Amino acid sequence: MSEIENYYIQIRKKHGYSRDKASELMDTISPEKLEKIENGKQEANPADIMEMADAYQEPAIRNYYCAHDCPMGKFFVPEIKLKELEVTVLHMLSSLNSMNAMKERLIDISKDGRIDDHEIGDFVRIQKELERITLAADSMMLWTETMMNMGAINMEKYNELIESYEEE
Repeated sequence: MSEIENYYIQIRKKHGYSRDKASELMDTISPEKLEKIENGKQEANPADIMEMADAYQEPAIRNYYCAHDCPMGKFFVPEIKLKELEVTVLHMLSSLNSMNAMKERLIDISKDGRIDDHEIGDFVRIQKELERITLAADSMMLWTETMMNMGAINMEKYNELIESYEEE
């Protein structure tokens, strides 16, 4: 059994659901299909993953699937570990501070549209720092969605504010 099937079982059991109870929470996944997905006899498809994430109120399932099981995603999507908000914010601020110090070098490197051999080391360091910022931002989004599912953030108010920013 692969890591991904173990993960699905762990999430279901974390919520105290039998396969029958979990299936009742989903429209298209029967207990038999869930057993096959969990035991690696049938691959989950994106619609299955979406349904499981919604039923279990576990948004991390979607990222885990993309990072580990999706044929394209596992090459491009990093796994995001859910962390406490303060840890995520500190990582993000650290990376933003590092990038602030590197921005002049990035401008200098990019102004001719090429990366020379003497620039590539700095360019790679800058790329890695940008990846850290992206992971921190994605981690914050995962944390937010998880907190909304738990009722710790007012989802209605959050969505209202998101819409107002999109209109600007």
